[in-house]
Amino acid sequence: MSQIAELKALRGKATGSVGLVPTMGYLHDGHLALVRQARDENEAVVVSIFVNPTQFGAGEDFASYPRDHERDLALLKEERVDIVFVPPVEEMYPAGFCSGVEVGRVTERLEGVSRPGHFRGVATVVAKLFNIVEPTRAYFGQKDAQQAVVIERMVADLNMNLEIVIAPTVREPDGLAMSSRNIHLNSEERRAALVLWRALSLAQQLFSQGERQAESIRHRMSALIQEEPLASIDYVSIAGAASLEELATIEGPALVSLAVRIGSTRLIDNIVLGG
Repeated sequence: MSQIAELKALRGKATGSVGLVPTMGYLHDGHLALVRQARDENEAVVVSIFVNPTQFGAGEDFASYPRDHERDLALLKEERVDIVFVPPVEEMYPAGFCSGVEVGRVTERLEGVSRPGHFRGVATVVAKLFNIVEPTRAYFGQKDAQQAVVIERMVADLNMNLEIVIAPTVREPDGLAMSSRNIHLNSEERRAALVLWRALSLAQQLFSQGERQAESIRHRMSALIQEEPLASIDYVSIAGAASLEELATIEGPALVSLAVRIGSTRLIDNIVLGG
């Protein structure tokens, strides 16, 4: 289904709860875990597939972002998804479109610094999907931790009538967080990408041993990543899990997040300490 009017007409006939899983496609087990949870918790499930151009900046990978709609549709059929919404860009952003959703403070650091305008694009397209689908619940992964915080903030601030469900990060057996962008890694880069999980595991180990000085943990994580020749650090952060403000001392739940470029592929990952 590609037309908003058609989706709205079907939504108007639904009487029970509706779960929405927004995706950019090229689905993996992380996406499918969200779909299964939505299937378990709702009477109907809608999955959107839309590579949103407004959340990509100049020089980013919009054109090369992996796409395989036939494969995605086959996977979603197996999961008994009721509606798959695959709109073209001009359907979501018709001629004359000039509105947007801005979420302050929590977008002003981490990915917001590295990718200016990214979260305006995310908040705008997610708000549009919420208005189109009118879901009871919407499902997102913890892997995109800042995105989850931004969406929760938007929903609370704008009194949107739905529940946001954040599901745990799904990982490969060796710890690498599942991501559609992993397809871009060659075999050597795939091995090198494990440095993200090793750095996060080090943070967890240090915290478990009693370390509470955030800068000490950041330093140890950065040093470990720098030992990997194919890795280039964008940021290593230890921040308040809700505020995303960098911490000096870990006294409550702390989001440990990092963005690292492996070759030409930029990867993100995170864990929560003390949560």
